[in-house]
Formats: sequence, C-alpha cells, structure tokens
Amino acid sequence: MNNIKIRKETQRDLNSDEKQGRISEVSKNSYKIRYGEQEFPAKLKGSFYEEDAENFPVVGDYVTFRYNDRGDSVILSVCERQSFLQRPDQAKTGVMQYMVANVDYLFIVTSLNEDYNYNRIARYVSIALQGGATPVVILTKSDLCANVGRYVREVEQISDKVRVHAISALYGIGLDELEEYMVPGTTICLMGSSGAGKSTLINSVTGEETMKTSAIREDDDKGRHTTTYRKLIDLSNGVTIIDTPGMREVGMANVQEGIDETFSDIPELESRCRFSNCRHDTEPGCAIKAAIASGELSAERYELYKNLGKENTRNYAMKKEISKWAKAYKKSNKRNMWD
Repeated sequence: MNNIKIRKETQRDLNSDEKQGRISEVSKNSYKIRYGEQEFPAKLKGSFYEEDAENFPVVGDYVTFRYNDRGDSVILSVCERQSFLQRPDQAKTGVMQYMVANVDYLFIVTSLNEDYNYNRIARYVSIALQGGATPVVILTKSDLCANVGRYVREVEQISDKVRVHAISALYGIGLDELEEYMVPGTTICLMGSSGAGKSTLINSVTGEETMKTSAIREDDDKGRHTTTYRKLIDLSNGVTIIDTPGMREVGMANVQEGIDETFSDIPELESRCRFSNCRHDTEPGCAIKAAIASGELSAERYELYKNLGKENTRNYAMKKEISKWAKAYKKSNKRNMWD
C-alpha cells in the first residue's frame, strides 16, 4: 500500500511543470533521464541545435526537463557542470567527443599484463585534470604480476596529483583501499581498454553481478568488448558509477592545462630558464637541460610532455577549423530557409 502511495506521489510530482533529473544514457539524438528511481526517454528542445555540441547533454549531466507520460520528455537546459571530460575522436579528425560530466573521480583502469601503457595512462590523467576530476589509477590483475611495486612507483611518477591502487578482483587484493571513494553522493567514472577489468571491478565493489563480464582471449591476452556505450549506474550505497566503452587510443585536444598540470614539474622548470623564449636547445642557462643532465628530469618524461603538447596543439587547431566551418554551414542553411 505504501509503495503504491509513493508511486502516485512521484507521478504527481513529475506532472508538475519543470523538473531536474540526470542523464543516464545517450544514443545519438535520444536520451534517458534518471529521476529518483524512474528512468524515461527524452529529446532535446529545438534551440539546442543552434548551440555548439559541447553544450549538448552527456551522461552524468543534470538537466531540467518537462515530463511527458505519453512519449519523449523534453530536455530544456543543462545545469552548470562541476567537471566535464572530453577527447578528440579516434579518427583524429579534430572533432571532439564529449564523454561525461559531474564526475568526482576518474578511475583509470589498466591491467598488469600487455594492456599496461605508461603513455596512455598519462593521457587519461591529463584528460581528468583538464576536466576537473581527480585521477585514480587502478592497476588490476595484480595476482598475474611478479613486480607490482615497480608499476605502482612508475605510475606515481606521472604526476603528484595521481592516486594509484594495485588490486586483484579475483582474490580480493587491494579492494579495501577503494572504500575511501565509496561515499554517498560521489560519482566515479571508469575508463580503460576492453578487458582491463572495469566490469569485474564494479561487480567486486558492489558484491553482486552489476555488470556482465567477458573472458580474456587466450591468443592475444585482450578482452572482448562488454560495455558498448556510456551508462550511469546508481549503487545501493549511494555511489554513482559511470561505465564507458573500452578505449585503446586516447587523443589530446583542448587539454593543454591538463597536460601542464600532469607534468607540473616541467613548466615550473621552464620558468627558471634564463630566457623566457628558451627552446631548451642550445640556449645558455636552460633549466630543462640542466635538470636532465642532473637526473632531476628524465629525457623520456620531457619528450612525452613535448609530444602530448604538440598533438594537443595540432588536434585543437583542427577542431577550431571544423567548428568554424560548421557554424558557417549552419548560418548558410538558416539564410537559405528564409530566402
């Protein structure tokens, strides 16, 4: 009886004018809104299509909407974001992929087998810091690794803003370290390659079969794709998880601040160079060259920083050019409609 009463009250609440919910799924031009324990389909208000794509709702966004019990509800606006993670698409066209919003922690999940890639982890860290989330690297399948400490130390050297945990979901090793993140009201996004153990990690944390898992292929030590789209999962402990499809490539665009924050020691060293326009080549008084010579900075770390910066500049320039073309195209179409 009480449950029926609650449902009726929720329904009356929904039928009032304007409500706030959270985007739980996005599929092309279709959306799903989570409102309390309910979830329903929605479409964008027409005026959205006059804005830039980065203003469109993504999974994790809080939105205002008008409920429709006979079809799609209407999304009216996107609320102010606390964090916003983005990357260029894998085709390297310069078009941005806007991934998730309002994330507190980005769990960068990578397994301690052939999936481990220092360069890729540094990219994820830059994306997290640029977007306003705290990067937490989860090294899974620690039971298969003979020298876990070496990898933990290596990842810790990426940035002083990174937290690192080595776990084995199979044997329950290290899972207790993740309890500090399981605070009601917290949103955690999981990113990493297919087969890195994201779904297994969620199941281990929740203690139930929340996500389907796929076995590792024996021939190449890689997992099959399990998650095919970003989706929001509310756990019974009040924590929200956003699971994402596996990504083996992570490009850089519009994340220079995130790169500088990840490698914060390098901009700080550059500020000590004798000349403000130092190219760190043959100039005297170069703090970068001195740091590499003394061992304070590794040449490999500096090279990675430079390469990520170059890639970011190249892709962001392409993005701006495409955005400029798209705006001109929209404007031209509008003009033709009125002619």
